[in-house]
Amino acid sequence: MFTRLFRALFLIVAAVFLLVLTWPQAFGLHNTWVVAHLVSFRTIAVIGAIVGLVLFGLLRFIRPLRRTLGMVMVLLTLFAVANVGILASRGFTADSADASTAPSGSADSVTVLSWNTLGDAPGAAVIAAEAVAQNADVVTLPETTEETGILIAELMRDAGRPMWVHTLAFDLVSKARSTTLLISPDLGDYAVSNAAGSGPPGNTNVLPTVVAEPVDGSGPTIVAVHAVAPIQYEMSNWRSDLDWLATQCQADNVIMAGDFNSTLDHMAGRASGEPDAVLGNCADAALSSGAAAVGTWPTSIPALLGSPIDHVMATPNWHVSALQVIESLDGAGSDHRSIVATLTPAT
Repeated sequence: MFTRLFRALFLIVAAVFLLVLTWPQAFGLHNTWVVAHLVSFRTIAVIGAIVGLVLFGLLRFIRPLRRTLGMVMVLLTLFAVANVGILASRGFTADSADASTAPSGSADSVTVLSWNTLGDAPGAAVIAAEAVAQNADVVTLPETTEETGILIAELMRDAGRPMWVHTLAFDLVSKARSTTLLISPDLGDYAVSNAAGSGPPGNTNVLPTVVAEPVDGSGPTIVAVHAVAPIQYEMSNWRSDLDWLATQCQADNVIMAGDFNSTLDHMAGRASGEPDAVLGNCADAALSSGAAAVGTWPTSIPALLGSPIDHVMATPNWHVSALQVIESLDGAGSDHRSIVATLTPAT
């Protein structure tokens, strides 16, 4: 009797655990420590489930454990199938491309390149070359200093694509505390509209986000994002960052791009009533193009195993015509892959 009760309790606990990992937002746990990390790597979780199935299958010859292991294998199978379904619904179809395949876009399109450079690690020449090759009109560069941003703009100008440089830095001690935004003059004059100090209502809490608005009021508000990572002692700041970013996309014409340090799972509950919105009024370009399961971090593992925490987002007045996750620069020095999306006005 005791054995049966213990087995039933064990299976219930295992089932609840796997259910939480599959869809933590149903329990309000998607923004909690540990669970937030585990749900970030769904593909690895599926691989872990398959390995478990093989191991438990080999152990099923042990007669006293046969029934319990059989039930565990059923749970693991359901877990793997559910996660594969979620990943497939988000999509693996982003062009894993190099710079030579940059989309040309139309005259009124906007190409947005985002790359967390890990403190200027790739160097101005590499970053500028990538931005020029991708025909970028907007470049968001978390962890990039103003000095490097100016060098990038000079190199882009020499290549025929001049850019204005906007940088916010919370301090000059750590390069991670700087975010640089480059905007093509073709989009008009822009000015930074949010405070340089950390924390809402003017900014994200630990790492700077740049909000730039068109001086003449014509054109999209452009937000270069850097939310803090959900490490143990920054969980409240991380949740606050996501809440604040959602408020930045309440207007009708916004483009946001950068290192959100969060997947679509973490953003649950922060969307407005707009169709396809995931954060405020903004839809995710990767999800719209069927590529939201392609990982952008870390570069040390294949993209299909990684976590998609870098995003390009836009309000419904923009349509995603192309999106790429760039793997050819995995050895350039950053632990993030760049992501580039071409947006065209929705008709």
